[in-house]
Amino acid sequence: MFSFILMQVCGLSLLVHSVFAQCQLYVHDQSFIPDVILRVTARNISKACFERYSVIVNGTSPGPELRLREGKTTWIRVYNDIDDKNLTMHWHGLSMAASPFSDGSPQASQWPIPPRHFFDYELHPEIGHAGTYFYHSHVGFQAVSVSGPLIVEDHETSPYRYHGEKIIHLSDLFNKTETEIETGLTSVPFVWSGETRNLLVNGFGLPINAKGRCHSCSLAEIKIEPSKIYRLRFIGATALSFVSAAIYGHRNLTIIEADGSYTQPFHTNYLQIGPGQRFSVLLKTKTHKELSWDRANGINQYFLQLETRERPTTIRTYAVLTYPGRTGEVSTIPATPPLTLPNTTIGWLDYKLRPLKCNNFPSLAEVTRRVTVTVQQIVNNSITWTENGLPWTEKFPRMPYLVALYEDKLSTRSSYESAIANGGMDVRTRTFPAKLGEVLEIVIQNSAATNGGLDTHPFHAHGAHYYDIGSGNGTYNATANEERLKSTEPVMRDTTILYKYEQSTTAGTDTGWRAWRLRVTEAGIWMIHCHILQHMIMGMQTVWTFGSREDILGLPYPAVHGYLTYGGDVYGNATHWPTCVHYWDRA
Repeated sequence: MFSFILMQVCGLSLLVHSVFAQCQLYVHDQSFIPDVILRVTARNISKACFERYSVIVNGTSPGPELRLREGKTTWIRVYNDIDDKNLTMHWHGLSMAASPFSDGSPQASQWPIPPRHFFDYELHPEIGHAGTYFYHSHVGFQAVSVSGPLIVEDHETSPYRYHGEKIIHLSDLFNKTETEIETGLTSVPFVWSGETRNLLVNGFGLPINAKGRCHSCSLAEIKIEPSKIYRLRFIGATALSFVSAAIYGHRNLTIIEADGSYTQPFHTNYLQIGPGQRFSVLLKTKTHKELSWDRANGINQYFLQLETRERPTTIRTYAVLTYPGRTGEVSTIPATPPLTLPNTTIGWLDYKLRPLKCNNFPSLAEVTRRVTVTVQQIVNNSITWTENGLPWTEKFPRMPYLVALYEDKLSTRSSYESAIANGGMDVRTRTFPAKLGEVLEIVIQNSAATNGGLDTHPFHAHGAHYYDIGSGNGTYNATANEERLKSTEPVMRDTTILYKYEQSTTAGTDTGWRAWRLRVTEAGIWMIHCHILQHMIMGMQTVWTFGSREDILGLPYPAVHGYLTYGGDVYGNATHWPTCVHYWDRA
């Protein structure tokens, strides 16, 4: 499979011999065949009858559906075929603890892929991580169109039975290009991206104000059969839109998974999906008798209705569920909305979802430390988002933290000591350090902007999933929240919502929180950030260093030398084959 194996680094020093005993570097030449190839390009594409210059994957947006299996290693080669932009690919929701350079977070875990280069990502979802994920670029605003479904299949059989699956991938459409949006958000004076032009389902949609039949574009069609049970996998790959969704004539939805974690069945007739969130629901379709009754009473359409929330204007769009014998109308928006969807339900699913199996939820007594991250918007000629008074953008730091750690330019010991003395954050590096074995309670506190404004934020954590322990108004109160947690067992999530409880108030006022508990078991450099792309670009990101330097650096310097330079030996191009570490071959 490989032309040759570089073994010479594995005996450089007796001090590292035990670590290197099974270390191997592989040249990924023409004899190495990746399991998946993704090619990222940029060109004009048409979506919802609107043409836009976009970055896309394998010629489409969303990109192709990828399927992995628990306990199996998959190599994905990502080509950056763009002439003038960097690229990474992040596997949203998967832990890359064993393959730290494969997380795809620039300035945190890896240098981005330079133009006209490629990078081979090693993915190995462990047993127990089956579920719904997605992949997307983590550079600038590219994720608005560079994304696609990523499904991790069960190692054996799913705990739930169903006849088929359907992907419902949600994305936004903007008038401006990615470059125009990113430039405006980081400029002085500040220039807003504009609101979402449209909400797309699996890349399909009609113009919002379309009148009559449209022949050049269509709504997404979801084909189903009578008397079946389907698993609908909803993927919130939107850049900005917080979405409320329901299906006309099919109100019997049962949530069975949230963010890659199986849950006990939870019945609902609508969903709320923030950027970065995923839900699997079971849908029982109509019987032949029910379909006959509907048609006899003039009911011929079954729309999935979606509406944006928490923005100045509401965008309403649809997809169509179609049964055999009737194609459904996919080229016309209904004149009257078939459903009345609820406004934002603050705290939706909080304290209600239960894990399918016991998940070792830590009690308050086990918590070793509480860290509060206060987020606030600073408004002047530019607009930035800060965490505990400081922003984190792609311009800070100038070197990825994981690289800096290997290059001995970052000290986890001094960073930890500084953070403990400063409420959890090391101001010099802007990192939040923790030691392996700690049980953290992480509180994300919403604070009114310097002009008094507030926003809703979907917060996402890389690395290990956390136990979501709820949300509330005002300032977090651990005692009061512990009372609310009685008789519950929180599920493990990776993206949950920090709500706003007011439109505006006095600058700096605490008005809403979201709290997590986390057993620190996965050593590495992990990001925690708002998953609204605009807010990320404007500084609403944090970096967490879990473990000591020795914990994080699983392989000593010589083995990873090619990962430590922008465009280094692990980045292939037209004239150079990459040399890569195979983390999962070391077991």
